[in-house]
Amino acid sequence: MNVDFMATKLLLPTLRERKRYLAFEVLVEKEVSWNFIKGVILNAVKEYVGIDGLARAGLLFVKNNKNKGILRTTHTSLNKIKAALILIKEINNQRVIVRSISASGMLNKAMKYVV
Repeated sequence: MNVDFMATKLLLPTLRERKRYLAFEVLVEKEVSWNFIKGVILNAVKEYVGIDGLARAGLLFVKNNKNKGILRTTHTSLNKIKAALILIKEINNQRVIVRSISASGMLNKAMKYVV
C-alpha cells in the first residue's frame, strides 16, 4: 500500500512556547459559580489585551478549589494576565478582589497554593 503523506514532526524544545501557571484567588462576600468567574476573567483579559493578545496568551483554566484557581499562560503574557486580573472590580454585582498568589513554571508548585 503506497501512502504519500508526510509524518508530522515534533517541535524542537527551543520553538515550543514556555508555560507559566498562575495561582489566583477571588475574594468575594457571597460564593459565585466557577463558570461565571471564568467568563469574567476571559472578558477582562480580552478588554485589556484584545482578541489577538488573548489568542497569544493561550489561556487555559487548569484547576479550581472554591475561590482559588490555576490558569496556564505563556511566559510572555504572564504580566499582562496579572494586570487584567487586577482590573476586575465586580462579579455579578458584587464587589470583588482578584489577586494573583503565585506564578510557577511547574503545575505541582502552583498546586500548593490552591489546595
